[in-house]
This record gives sequence, C-alpha cells and structure tokens, in this order.
Amino acid sequence: MTAVIHELRTEALFVSDLQISQLPTPELIREAVTATVERLGESGCAALVAQEFGEHPDCAIGRMRWARDAIRDAFPA
Repeated sequence: MTAVIHELRTEALFVSDLQISQLPTPELIREAVTATVERLGESGCAALVAQEFGEHPDCAIGRMRWARDAIRDAFPA
C-alpha cells in the first residue's frame, strides 16, 4: 500500500463516526473508511482532521494513534 493511500484511510477513519469504544472489526473499519471517503472526499477528510487538531489537540492525538493502528490491522499489506 502506498503511503498516500494509508494516510487517506487513516484520515477517513479519524473523521468517521466509528468510535474506539465500539471495538470495531476490520470489516467495520473498512466500511467506515469507504463511506467517509465517498461522503467527504480526500480534501474533506484532511480538512476535518486539521480542524479537530486545532480545536481538540488533546483528544485528537489519541484518536489518530488508534486510527493508524486500526488501519494497519484492517488493511494488511
């Protein structure tokens, strides 16, 4: 997987409605990523990530860490 695709998937999961507390399966993660990219597009995902880091940096760091780990598990190389 290219780094660009990995980052897009990570950003999409980060801004999706899926929550860590739901303990989502890889299938749910893939579905959330697809739906979010279709809804917001690449630039929309990036814009919301930036907004969240600007407004809630303390929470955003943990969510981004989770999103990166979850994407790695849901989309194995």
